Amino acid sequence: MTYLVLIASVLIGVFLVEVLNDLKASAIKLLLAFSGAYLFAISVFHLLPEVYTGDGKRIGLFLLIGFILQIVLEFFSQGIEHGHGHLQNKTIPISMLISLAIHAYLEGMPLGGIEHHGHHHGDFEDSLLTGIALHKIPVTIVLMSLFAQAGFSKTKSFLLIGVFAIMAPLGTLSGDLVQELSYYHREIMAVVVGIFFHISTTILFETSEAHKFNIQKLLAIALGSILAWMV
Repeated sequence: MTYLVLIASVLIGVFLVEVLNDLKASAIKLLLAFSGAYLFAISVFHLLPEVYTGDGKRIGLFLLIGFILQIVLEFFSQGIEHGHGHLQNKTIPISMLISLAIHAYLEGMPLGGIEHHGHHHGDFEDSLLTGIALHKIPVTIVLMSLFAQAGFSKTKSFLLIGVFAIMAPLGTLSGDLVQELSYYHREIMAVVVGIFFHISTTILFETSEAHKFNIQKLLAIALGSILAWMV
């Protein structure tokens, strides 16, 4: 089920691009604001309590590593993770695609191996999975728009999107197959939470215009936060 949800979230993004040929930038910003608020809220409500059991300073170090790692990844991805969609000379550097693939792979890793060594399925996994899935939809929309700007054929675009779609499931599969990773589940989760913190806060600041929230974005953020509280 986890694998299907991860792949389906990308397919939904592709579907929206194909059906709604002219998605307005304002609509994408609202979707980003909603997903950013949800990511931030689930990190606070669900993920941090899960990882902060034990050596808090050690977990904090891995959280900081995740935050810094996302800064490095965005140097190459040019900020696709939080909705940037601009190309220079209508070319997509391979480093951008590799960075995005690494990001997606890391996101999926904590979803694997949760049942090993006392970790269990439940609210924690559901919250994490929902957050990743909601975030992938606007990222896929932006990525598809970049492919169109670069003049990629439908075949090439769908092939590259397919690679992106399987990266998170591959991360989950790694967690399931490599049982040794379950010994470091909290550390891996802390890295992902650090990534989430960077992405979500960047989204929330960047979706504001002149650092002001309009009522629509405020409602989207409130809805995302409330949903994260309820799940």
